Formats: sequence, structure tokens, C-alpha cells
Amino acid sequence: MSSLRAKFFRSVSGALVRRIDVTNADLVKIRRMWKRIGRLLVTAFRVRVEPDEINGLYAEWLTPKNHVDGKLLLYLHGGGYVIGGCDMHRQMVSHIARAARIRTLLPEYRLAPEHKFPAAIDDAVAIYRSLLEMGMKPEDIIFAGDSAGGGLTVATMLALRDAGDPLPAAAVLLSPFLDVTGSGESVRTRVDRDPWFHPDDLPPIADYYCEPHQHRFPLVSPVFADVEGLSPALIQVGDDELLLSDSERLADHYIAAGIDVELQVWPEMWHVFQMFTIKMPEARRAIKKIAAYIQSRF
Repeated sequence: MSSLRAKFFRSVSGALVRRIDVTNADLVKIRRMWKRIGRLLVTAFRVRVEPDEINGLYAEWLTPKNHVDGKLLLYLHGGGYVIGGCDMHRQMVSHIARAARIRTLLPEYRLAPEHKFPAAIDDAVAIYRSLLEMGMKPEDIIFAGDSAGGGLTVATMLALRDAGDPLPAAAVLLSPFLDVTGSGESVRTRVDRDPWFHPDDLPPIADYYCEPHQHRFPLVSPVFADVEGLSPALIQVGDDELLLSDSERLADHYIAAGIDVELQVWPEMWHVFQMFTIKMPEARRAIKKIAAYIQSRF
């Protein structure tokens, strides 16, 4: 049974998110709103934030005081490919960085619909290659991402693999958005349990991100990809979210390909519940498990 705090924030956040009309959304207004909210979120104690620019993109280095030298987490934020950034994700990512004792890079890739597929993938690939040019070793880097950032994480690994680049040590995926077609069984079975989203929200997000004929492209919807050769992964997903099947299908593909994968399905939790790390015990426990996984891969 979920905590009282979880029940409260499930209700409050659901009321806020469900007010957004995705089809007719004013994305500029929504981005400003989330940016204002993000600025109220407090960074984890003893984590230094350093702004930077990499390949023309704004990014932040989040460095815990007790971090292990030479290791790095590259975190790709979520937001349906249309919103999100450092302000919105800095708090959660800083807590992950501190718990895992790992320096973290949080970049802001180009957003749709101004910059459609494959702009975000191109940015993520370029940032990773820049890290290697800085002297980082692939085996010392872990990818991570939530929601669309989780889908982008897998797509980036697919693009790197296909280009012959070395892959990172592992990946951490939080409620990854891996199928813009919404073909997963949970889109139907969780429709009355998901506090945030409705199946009707998925088509407009897909069309913001890419053209209709691209919806089933493996780099757009990685559930349709050949995952052979990808890095091991930890996947955390809520049992009450529409995107549950995205995680389950990816885990099945990993197992079939003989790749180490750990799927954690959290009862009564919703999309990227880890965002409430300082509010809910479930989020704190999830981040502790993420930290343990990151440390185990090194």
C-alpha cells in the first residue's frame, strides 16, 4: 500500500497535469510555467551546480561533494520531447547524483516541435562523443533518462551502436516513453488507474515529435528496435501508468537478446514518481535503488 504522502501527491499532481489540453497546448506558456515551478525546487544538499555549454547546448554539471572521481552519469531529461530542462529536473537528478556519489551532466537538448526527430538524438550523440573527446572512457559513463528522456536514452544507444561507437557501461530508465504509437496493452488496462495521462494524449505528442510515417521507426519507438549489443539496464516504472508496457516489452527484448536487465515495477506508483524525492518515501527508496545499481555497474 502506498504512503499517505504518495496518495496526496498523486492526487495533487494528477489534478495539475490533467488540466493540460495536449492537443491544443500553448507549449511556450507551458514551458514557462514548468520553468517557474522548477525554480522553486531545491537542489540536493552538498551538490555543486556548474552551468556550461557543450556543442552549443546549455548544460549543468551536478557534482556531489563525496563523488567518485572519473565516473559520470549523463542524464537526459523527460518532458514528451516538447518541454523540460535543467530547472524542471535539477532537483531529482541532484538527489540521484548524491545518492550514487557520481558527477552528473544534465544537458538541454533541442525540443520539438521546433526541432523534430532526429534533432534530440543528434544532440545526445554529440554530447556523448564530446565527453569521450574530453578523455572520458565509455566504461566510466552511465546513461539515464526519464519518460521521453528514457526513450531518448535507448535511441541514443541504438544510434551509437549503429555508427560503431563504443557504448556506455549501463543505462537507467525511469518510466521510459518507448512507443509513440501507444500500442502497449497497459494503454488500455491502466487507463482508469493512471492519475496523469489518457490514451488521447499520446497521438499529439507523437506528432509534435516526428512525422506520422516515422512513428514506428526504431529510433522513435525503441520497442520496435533490435536491441542486440545494447548496454545493460535498470528500468523503474509505476504499475499504474499507461506506459508500463513500454518498459515490460523492452525488458523482454533485452532478455531475448541475452542482455542483463533489471525491471522494477512499483505498486500504486505513477509516471516518474521519483520526481517527488523529498516528498515521498517511495521516491526516496527508488532513488536508493538507482544509486545501488549505478555503483554496482562500476
